[in-house]
Amino acid sequence: MRRVVVTGLGVVSPIGTGVDGFWSRIIEGANGIRRITKFDANDLACQIAGEVPSIDEDEFGFDVDAALDAREQRRTDRFIHFALAATGEALAQADWAPVSDLQKTRTGIIIGTGVGGFPAMTGGTRLVDEKGPRRASPFLVPSFLANLAAGQVSIRHGLKGPIGAPVTACAASLQALGDAARIIRAGEADVMIAGGTEACIDRVSYAGFCAAKAMSSKRNDDPEHASRPFDQDRDGFIMGEGAGILVLEDYEHAKARGANILVELAGYGTAADAYHVTASPPDGEGGLRAMQQALAAANLNSSDIGYVNAHSTSTPVGDAAEVASLKTVFEGRGKDLAVSSSKSMFGHLLGAAGAVEAIACVKALTTGQLPPSRNLVDPDAAMTKFELVPDKAISRQVDHVLTNGFGFGGVNASAVFSRI
Repeated sequence: MRRVVVTGLGVVSPIGTGVDGFWSRIIEGANGIRRITKFDANDLACQIAGEVPSIDEDEFGFDVDAALDAREQRRTDRFIHFALAATGEALAQADWAPVSDLQKTRTGIIIGTGVGGFPAMTGGTRLVDEKGPRRASPFLVPSFLANLAAGQVSIRHGLKGPIGAPVTACAASLQALGDAARIIRAGEADVMIAGGTEACIDRVSYAGFCAAKAMSSKRNDDPEHASRPFDQDRDGFIMGEGAGILVLEDYEHAKARGANILVELAGYGTAADAYHVTASPPDGEGGLRAMQQALAAANLNSSDIGYVNAHSTSTPVGDAAEVASLKTVFEGRGKDLAVSSSKSMFGHLLGAAGAVEAIACVKALTTGQLPPSRNLVDPDAAMTKFELVPDKAISRQVDHVLTNGFGFGGVNASAVFSRI
């Protein structure tokens, strides 16, 4: 079985664009949640979000002009902008720029998303309703199709290998990593560009999630304390946006070309709840099996894991299910296991969450700094036996980390990353 390693990282997030800025903010437990600026949210139950700031607003903000020219920007939705920027950074770090036909056909792309170009869809709907179908752009449909993040990356870089786009809600980008790893292990590609992207902060999406009572509504005037994974005073998630891209590579291929190998993607597992459209079963049984499968694929025991980056989104039901599954998988463990949720800092990036959090896991392994949770004042009693890493990162070298991604429809995914 071929080994799969990580040789490049790229990120766009509410707390930083670029891995260096993102990581510096992670370890200090920074806040990326603020009042919504994209539209008038005063009539919505949730009025805050993890928006990606522009380069004019923040030193680590997103510079769309550096990622695409003006014409490309008009023809594509924001989720594609994020994917192209993150991919460019990841490929540069991996020092991989395929030139030969063989290199291009042996390099593939799997980029997941929960929705695709949601603002382009809603904007197109309003335009057609108000001004008629003749005003629709010929680029409207390609601007929002979920697979066009992967498609645009393929076109820009001339990559001709396997291509795909998991659309499995909040598990999408972690499943993208798992799918890409399987392709490499099967010998169908040597290098895969994998991860996820999302830019779904829109009045319609907010109206829908608020109607489902899934989003926080208690702290609109106190955004930095609103996202509270595992805290007993949590009342819902905060939507974020961004992208995370990893360059995955066959170990022997990376070694032969002298690549800087960061970590190994050692194991992956996925399982369905078959329970409810939006809720996990109380015992978290599907997530439990995904974690067990990832551990088995990595040939590890639960005692080998030193850190868990939890899916925990700050919803009462979802967090409780993950607490139950973690308690079962890591029975007998104590403060030697660190557990945190990066969503406390930048909210829930939906289909991009798993990949962005995987990047945090890679950095944890390579730096010996374990990411913290913000706003953990009164944690669930079942979690207090673990090291919960409140407020700021802690220094602890670990050899193996596990990360979770769970989504609507009962989708569960888990991955294990290991030091080389």
